[in-house]
Amino acid sequence: MPEPSSIDRTDRKIMRLLQADGRLATVELAERIGLSPTATTERVKRLTREGFITGFGARLDAGKLDRAFLVFVEVLLDKTTPDVFDRFADAVRRTPDVAECHMVAGGFDYLLKVRVADMAAYRNFLGDALWTVPGVRETRTYTVMEEVKADQGLPV
Repeated sequence: MPEPSSIDRTDRKIMRLLQADGRLATVELAERIGLSPTATTERVKRLTREGFITGFGARLDAGKLDRAFLVFVEVLLDKTTPDVFDRFADAVRRTPDVAECHMVAGGFDYLLKVRVADMAAYRNFLGDALWTVPGVRETRTYTVMEEVKADQGLPV
């Protein structure tokens, strides 16, 4: 697979290393890729400026934060018009229980990844947050029994 012209193997190595550990010090990153700290800093700045690196953050333990109950929810809207899509997207963006939301093609309109404390909290989320959004016609819930692979980053 050809690489985009604006990044090379060293850039890819930087992204792999930072994706695995975003707290990696510039000096250590520079040693691992074989460049000076100044050159490494400039590459990281360029990768960020060009949008290859979109941010840095910590991975948190959902169980310790009372968010261990994970469900996926199919959402079918009553109409597929721009205003209904916009209202739904705006409502979802304001809802902290929704970890991810994807508009999809197929038998329903959106797929949500929702993290809450337990089934009672999920029932409250449905009644207080999801079913109150204008345009929601139907939902289907899939409770996750085991997370086999999660948040592994992108292959670089």
